Amino acid sequence: MPYRYLEDIAIADVAFEAWGATREELFSAAADALMNVMVEDLTAIRRVAELTVSLEDSDLEFLLFNFLNELVFYKDSRRLLLRVSSLAITLQGDLFSLQASLYGEEADRLRPSLNADVKAVTMHRFKVEQTEKGWRASVVLDI
Repeated sequence: MPYRYLEDIAIADVAFEAWGATREELFSAAADALMNVMVEDLTAIRRVAELTVSLEDSDLEFLLFNFLNELVFYKDSRRLLLRVSSLAITLQGDLFSLQASLYGEEADRLRPSLNADVKAVTMHRFKVEQTEKGWRASVVLDI
């Protein structure tokens, strides 16, 4: 599991740290960590719906922030619980571009088993950094 939940970071919120050898692995791990706050068993999310997300930003931190909030948006607007099936990040000039293929299903009270409801990704202690082993992010979610 390329993420862990952090205790005592924020009261009434959930914080996690995600990591990966590449930017793509980091973004996928962060997406799973966010979804795992809402769904007990990520493998229970079925491939009923598929969609593509395209985002751009000149800052990698804001790209991750926007990507995670996009997942929350789809949960709120279309009741979709989504996982990453593939993700690519490219840098052209000073602009990062993200292309992600997502799959999932509509949230239901009975299936899959739901936990907390994530309202938003916050900027509180939000950080993306390159390390000797790859990439790491710290994220606080408003629940």
